Amino acid sequence: MHRVYARHVRVLQGDRLSVALIKRCIRGGLLLEGVDFPCELSVLITDDVGIRDINRRFRDVDEVTDVLSFPMQEFDSPGWAGVADEAFDTQSGFLLLGDIVLSADRVSRQAKENGNTLDQETAYLTVHSLLHLLGYDHIDEGTDKAFMREREETILRMLGARN
Repeated sequence: MHRVYARHVRVLQGDRLSVALIKRCIRGGLLLEGVDFPCELSVLITDDVGIRDINRRFRDVDEVTDVLSFPMQEFDSPGWAGVADEAFDTQSGFLLLGDIVLSADRVSRQAKENGNTLDQETAYLTVHSLLHLLGYDHIDEGTDKAFMREREETILRMLGARN
């Protein structure tokens, strides 16, 4: 039902993240968020140099980061409620959600630092980024961050990526 395009660029074969896991997290996250219409998004998996370049070009931030989210829709509140008809692609009927960029280098380092497996860290960052595409944020360190974190943990548990 959902189209998820994922590819590796600048990532050596042995350092690649699981595309199957990323797609499962996105599709499962959309289902658990109650998104019942077809969505389309892309995931670029790159290295630290690649994500730093993208961060600099599109956000004017000259730093390496773990994940970037580029939503194509703007929501009044977290979640998909109230999506306007014009947000859907007229030819395919899919809602174009946006793009996710992951740094395989950073995901690998953070997994070790956080005591997670590579798959656990990949799942967490994928779900985190998906929620950003659905209008969640953590600008307010209090309620917004706590609400987003609760959704992340619930989805990860339901997907079997957390205990």
